[in-house]
Amino acid sequence: MALQGFGGVLAIVQRELVERKRWLTPQAFLEDWSVAQIMPGPNVMNLSMMLGGRFFGWTGALAAVAGMLVFPTLIVLVLAALFANFADQAMAVGAMRGFTAVSAGTIAGAAIRLLPALKGHILGWRVCTALAASTFVCIAWLGLPLVWVLLAVGGTGCTLAWWRLLHSARVNGTAPEPAPAQGQGQGQGQATPQAHPSVGDRAASNEAGTP
Repeated sequence: MALQGFGGVLAIVQRELVERKRWLTPQAFLEDWSVAQIMPGPNVMNLSMMLGGRFFGWTGALAAVAGMLVFPTLIVLVLAALFANFADQAMAVGAMRGFTAVSAGTIAGAAIRLLPALKGHILGWRVCTALAASTFVCIAWLGLPLVWVLLAVGGTGCTLAWWRLLHSARVNGTAPEPAPAQGQGQGQGQATPQAHPSVGDRAASNEAGTP
């Protein structure tokens, strides 16, 4: 996946994990990506380490990080050495600007494909849209520091989701099911991981009375 992700790995990861291999539901992928996005470091690296550790333990986490890091780093070093000889030419500058537009398009396309997952979100698509719009305004228009936006808007979203889950558990007399323990499936490299449900999936199952 790392070697396919020229211009951004998000679209490739979403297609492989959700659509092709079906290791994650769209809602679960959106939740995991949100956690990876707010954690320090590259978001794709965080996501790969989370999923590798979840399905195959710490060895899976190390293998996932190595796979996402080693070969792309070698390619970038080679391309950087080659590009240094042409960096001042107008054609090279124009090509880099074009690559920037393509990269933005791939990220926007992946984001649009994830929008249907908000329909089954625990907060509902209206609240999710309001939170997303607030984040965009704070960062793009007001230029607020990211850490304060995460604490304010992200904290609000976490509080609302926690309250909604607690209310659902009280109404149905059940608590949300815990996520699989770390290291589950370790040592079973030939086994195919089962689709991991999201928090919203489990809450919806509780509301429907599914055991």
